[in-house]
Amino acid sequence: MSDLLARPDLDRTRADADWWRQAAVYQIYPRSFADADGDGIGDLRGILSRVPYLRRLGIDAVWLSPFYPSALADGGYDVDDYRDVDPRLGTIADFDALVEALHDAAIRVIVDIVPNHTSDRHEWFREAIASPRGSAARARYIFRDGLGPDGASPPADWTSAFGGSAWEPVGDGQWYLHYFAREQPDLNWDNPDVREDFLTTLRFWSDRGVDGFRIDVAHGLAKRLGDDLPDQATLDALPRDGAHPLWDRDEVHEIYAEWRRLFDEYSPPRIGVAEAWVESHRRPRYASVEGLGQAFNFDLLEAPFDPHAFRRIVDANLALAAASGSSTTWVLSNHDVVRHATRYGLPEPSDPEEKHGAAWLLSGGTLPVLDRERGLRRARAASLFMLALPGSAYLYQGEELGLHEVAEIPATSRQDPSYFRNPGVDVGRDGCRVPLPWTTADGSFGFGPAGAHLPQPEWFGELAADAQADDPSSTLWMYRRALLLRSDLQTSEELEWLPTADPEVVHFRRPHGWHVVMNFGTEPAELPEGVPLVASGPLEHGRLPGETTVWLRA
Repeated sequence: MSDLLARPDLDRTRADADWWRQAAVYQIYPRSFADADGDGIGDLRGILSRVPYLRRLGIDAVWLSPFYPSALADGGYDVDDYRDVDPRLGTIADFDALVEALHDAAIRVIVDIVPNHTSDRHEWFREAIASPRGSAARARYIFRDGLGPDGASPPADWTSAFGGSAWEPVGDGQWYLHYFAREQPDLNWDNPDVREDFLTTLRFWSDRGVDGFRIDVAHGLAKRLGDDLPDQATLDALPRDGAHPLWDRDEVHEIYAEWRRLFDEYSPPRIGVAEAWVESHRRPRYASVEGLGQAFNFDLLEAPFDPHAFRRIVDANLALAAASGSSTTWVLSNHDVVRHATRYGLPEPSDPEEKHGAAWLLSGGTLPVLDRERGLRRARAASLFMLALPGSAYLYQGEELGLHEVAEIPATSRQDPSYFRNPGVDVGRDGCRVPLPWTTADGSFGFGPAGAHLPQPEWFGELAADAQADDPSSTLWMYRRALLLRSDLQTSEELEWLPTADPEVVHFRRPHGWHVVMNFGTEPAELPEGVPLVASGPLEHGRLPGETTVWLRA
């Protein structure tokens, strides 16, 4: 099978305007991918050094999480300058070289845009703080007078996503809104300066060859606060129907219609994918041809390991994609959630509002007990199922190695603001951002010569890329095999469910005689006729073991 793992030269042109519809996109968190200059932080030249690995993996595009100048108050999502590279990560010249190398490897490039807020070190915000109330500089952000005779109390009792007040005083009786960290002041998208500057940013990166943009907090840009701010309880109770003061307002689509006109100036048109945490029936507007083009669907990521849930989610999202004229997106892990190998090895939380894996992280990875083998077995099966679906598959760095979440990070090494602002409640997202293991022997498992900015556990060595590269039973081998087959076989967006005798088994057919069977149960199930192409685990004499997926060709 080694010949099937050699990535062939791709007969694809950069003029293919629909490349994204069925793309496999690999998310890179640059600070934790590969470190070339030895300062303990991943960088652009580190990514450049791993382009052969990415090419052999078989992905269609990479999505780069923020690489902009930043104080890292929120892992780079506090941006100082949207049109530059953080000096710790490289230079604009390094970025250009990376884009060229990726394009030469037939890999397209998506970059993260963070339009809801800047950092508090952004030149606009520094100007706003130095300017009086009512100034044009402050009008680019959301400032409000504090309550009380001296404005010493916040304008409302709103809570930040990272804990504590969502309002921060500036010392003259006014406060600014920051829905996330206090170092991330929210922008005022009613201001024409803001709109024009982001158009300039989109052009800047598009002109450098960027193929698309992932839009952070895409549902949060349009805000209507008024003079009388509701309290937090009232705000939480308001429906998300297009008129909520903060989230998913109908007016946000005016912004994206303008972006779409800019995207369409390029050939092929640039694409956008919205991170929009909205009601599912409101997602198609973000993904429409008049808007960004795609929107993240996080439904599988949040679903239990259950055949009925998976099938219901697939049907619902394919219907939503058809309604928008887009293709759907599939995600099982990213930089904000517990890795799915770990989630699948833990019991489902009894409280539906509890994030899966949160209690385990709070316990330091001791309670409830993690079944590591089962978690990885289920993760492999779910990943193979996802990669067979019509639409785009978004992968997170390290999932192809079968990495688990890292719980054993000492308090002195933690970086996520959630940890510091919600003590005893939330340990944050550092566990899925630990630098990748590339080799078994090196002190930082090949990440870089000066160690890693987050501590890597000893068990990372067993899962290092070089330990898996030539092992046909490894998770890395399975991903490479599946991605190669996917690029050859996935030529349409058709899917047909087929009946099964076992309610724990799902079976669907794709064009050209391609069948996918997934056994969610624990007992082996009968397999239909066909030649196995790739499986998430060993097959047993024509039977499909429990918690295993196989692709067949009839």
